Amino acid sequence: MTVSVRAPLDGTVITLADVPDPVFSSAMVGGGLAIDPPRGRVQVGSPVAGRLLKLHPHAFVVLTDEGAGVLVHLGIDTVQLKGDGFDLHTEEGTTLELGQPVVSWDPAAVEAGGRSPICPVVVMDSKADDISDPAATGPISAGDPLFTWAR
Repeated sequence: MTVSVRAPLDGTVITLADVPDPVFSSAMVGGGLAIDPPRGRVQVGSPVAGRLLKLHPHAFVVLTDEGAGVLVHLGIDTVQLKGDGFDLHTEEGTTLELGQPVVSWDPAAVEAGGRSPICPVVVMDSKADDISDPAATGPISAGDPLFTWAR
């Protein structure tokens, strides 16, 4: 089984090792990549088609038909914001199409508050070496291929 994960937002691709949080940088949550978003209001879409399994203002998980849970985490330590500055466009349980809007937020405001706006995108409970075809570090547009996960 293979799942193609797309970029949920525009920005700059970085490796998980460069994420300023040991839970993500050590791939404890799962393998993947991260995106440093542009500053200003940003809309985040679903990186895969599937069911919105979990939705918090700062993070969401989409479960694909193949059983992969793809986590998009908007910034580091943003749970502390308790939803302030995040706008939800859908609700848990919704079946999402690839790229369908899920959340809007302002990475510049997150950064101004002393937090990192970097967005890890990982396949939950996967290993780093389950990830292939990683996008090159550098600019990426929402919807572009980010990586492939194979189990």
